[in-house]
Amino acid sequence: MTGTRPLRADAARNRDKLLVAATQVFGERGIDAPLEEIARRAGVSIGTLYNHFPTRQAFFDAIFPERLAALDRMAAQALADPDPWNGFVGFLHALFALQAQDHGLNDALARRFPVTGEANDACHSGLTQLDRIIERAKESGQLRDDFEPQDLATLVWAMSQVIREAMEAAPQAWRRCLAFFLDGLRAGAAHPIAVPALTTVQLAEVTRASANRT
Repeated sequence: MTGTRPLRADAARNRDKLLVAATQVFGERGIDAPLEEIARRAGVSIGTLYNHFPTRQAFFDAIFPERLAALDRMAAQALADPDPWNGFVGFLHALFALQAQDHGLNDALARRFPVTGEANDACHSGLTQLDRIIERAKESGQLRDDFEPQDLATLVWAMSQVIREAMEAAPQAWRRCLAFFLDGLRAGAAHPIAVPALTTVQLAEVTRASANRT
């Protein structure tokens, strides 16, 4: 049986230091943060960084699956709430609070780079429960009936931009913005909308175009 050759002790330590530094730097500055800053904070050369992580995507693939696993826990809590509307609202608050705390994760969920491999699997796993969270809130008569999972994707894009632009001057601004959105999502405030929700094909095309622009 063949397998991956284990790293030497010093190489393993350097890799661990790079992962810690990358998590911090991307969390503070987003996915566009310079790799040189990660190497500096880890106390290694840029050559050592590239030896372990030859591309920026390699860092994302190593870091974000664990970070995105939080979506599973948040979705489970939402579904366990006896009040479907509170579960729906709680999920959104938890989601955007997580994005506000980690600017790299905010970029990831806004699909500002192609999410691949384990990171994509982790994201998909957490978000597959969203259909049920939304349906429960609609069945309870509290969430407007025309709200679709694709509409949540556009809400994430909008909120991620608020979080990015206000992160320094007003880090809590997203909470006020979300409050306005939520009032508009209540069934009692609903009125017919002429434009339909994005189809799954359109959503995929928009996501792909956004990632390709970065």
